[in-house]
Amino acid sequence: MRVVIADDAVLLREGLVRLLTETGHEVVAVVGDGDALVEAVVAHRPDVSIVDVRMPPTHTDEGLRAAVQARQLVPRSPVLVLSQYVEVSYADDLLATTGGAGGGGIGYLLKDRVAAIDEFLDGLRRVAAGGTVLDPEVVGQLFARRRRDDPLSELTPREREVLALMAEGRSNTAIARGLVVSDGAVEKHVRNIFTKLNLPPDTEQHRRVLAVLAYLRN
Repeated sequence: MRVVIADDAVLLREGLVRLLTETGHEVVAVVGDGDALVEAVVAHRPDVSIVDVRMPPTHTDEGLRAAVQARQLVPRSPVLVLSQYVEVSYADDLLATTGGAGGGGIGYLLKDRVAAIDEFLDGLRRVAAGGTVLDPEVVGQLFARRRRDDPLSELTPREREVLALMAEGRSNTAIARGLVVSDGAVEKHVRNIFTKLNLPPDTEQHRRVLAVLAYLRN
């Protein structure tokens, strides 16, 4: 993958460069502020960008706003946002850039997840492929604020559990492993989710994205 890294913390930035380079990926640009991120995405059209939420000058949400701007200039340019803390509004802002059906290519993870190298790289690949990957803690907070009258009310507890794991970017096999059930059982739950959410016939990947977006937006 061709990757842009945007982070003003030198140690994390250099660590990411080393990790990606050693695992066969190409880092096409390394920047330390939001404006430079936008310029790099427009210039290099990377497969995915890794962005720190908080960057200069105020260290609030410049990185996030720059990522949103970059996706507006380069539609659906994949971006994985890293944050020190859980902030549900950040996930909302990213989801607003998906632009409807087939949108995706977004991720929001806590920085601590970078230490789990295999999981981090798997999440990065999923985002680059157009998937949606959210930190389990973010998913938990999004789930906690769900209203009783939302479109997901018809889902069973197990179907909600499966959908929550889908929102984390997990495959059916990974979900089955985590829930200690068969792949076939998970596939049945996924089909039921698609049916109950009235998702139109389409590719499996497209319907998964739509299901996750319905889960996160309602």
